[in-house]
Amino acid sequence: MVTAVGQQRVVLVIQYLGTHFHGWQRQAQQRTVQATIEEAIAQVLGQRTPIHGAGRTDAGVHAAAQVAHFDASGPIPAAKWAAILNSRLPDDVLIRAAAAVPPDWHAQFSACWRRYRYTLYNAQRPNLFVAPFCWHYYHAPLDGQRMQAALDPLVGHRQLTAFRRAGSARRHSWVDIQAAECRRQGEFLQIEIQASGFLYGMVRLLVGILVEVGSGARSLESFADIWQQQRRERVKYAAPARGLCLLRVGYPQFPVPEAVWFDSQPHFFLPS
Repeated sequence: MVTAVGQQRVVLVIQYLGTHFHGWQRQAQQRTVQATIEEAIAQVLGQRTPIHGAGRTDAGVHAAAQVAHFDASGPIPAAKWAAILNSRLPDDVLIRAAAAVPPDWHAQFSACWRRYRYTLYNAQRPNLFVAPFCWHYYHAPLDGQRMQAALDPLVGHRQLTAFRRAGSARRHSWVDIQAAECRRQGEFLQIEIQASGFLYGMVRLLVGILVEVGSGARSLESFADIWQQQRRERVKYAAPARGLCLLRVGYPQFPVPEAVWFDSQPHFFLPS
């Protein structure tokens, strides 16, 4: 798509706490991130201007560096949009940076990959200060090395019907997994998955059954059989939304400094 004469295309790097949002995508009668930002832009431009995100996050899911773009005419320099919008946005949405991009650049279609992080808190007692961003899994100790061993074979071009929620309009369940990592330090585990694209509900379904491997309740062979044989009926539970964060989105050329978007969700531990 090419912008009209006199317009510029603006890219936004966005953080949001998903707790009180019904996901990214605009929905009637629901509070969503997309609609909230569009309302702020409309206050400035005096008209509704759609924004286009790199991906859709579900209700309750956070984002450390979601990417979106919109087209605007007028004298406002692209870089100024971050401060302008932040003065109009609620406390649970923040524009980390804004910049100009070419008129054919697209937040979704120009992206090469997306990376999600899921955080688990594997302690006996709850902790109020980590609860909004972690799944408190207290049922059993989790073996991060076993979980990594389960993840390793997922890397590649994989058919992952077993980790796809119903309701998706996508025609197939093939996914190009570029990285699948599990790290543990102390009472925290972080699972990071990077792929060109994700199935509807994929990461939460994957983590939901991966903890069975980590606790010893499911064998590595059983885990592999479930996704290799597309046994969706054996994946019963999805991990809670609050532990999931869209960590970053990758592009061949991105005008925003890496320090702004690469790893902007604080760690609950320093990775070794």
